[in-house]
Amino acid sequence: MRNYEAMYVLRPDMDEEQINAAVEKFSGIIAANGGEVTKVDHWGKRRLAFEVQKLREGYYVLCYFTADADLPKELERNFKISDEVIRFLVVREGE
Repeated sequence: MRNYEAMYVLRPDMDEEQINAAVEKFSGIIAANGGEVTKVDHWGKRRLAFEVQKLREGYYVLCYFTADADLPKELERNFKISDEVIRFLVVREGE
């Protein structure tokens, strides 16, 4: 099992219930594929460095998890097909 970080930016027009549902959905994907979420940080709504999909703000979420090497690809696939995610990055934590 390896340690990973997933930073994703959700659409700014989502309300608190929708944000929590999206975070639970992605945490559930990690758990369903044999991973374990260790920590989730809600950074909140912040201004983007540049315009993405004609949006100037986004809701940032940082998720720490442990998983096998194939789980990040599955998580990235789900980020890509999700309408609520505008940007994402999954990286392996350094030793």
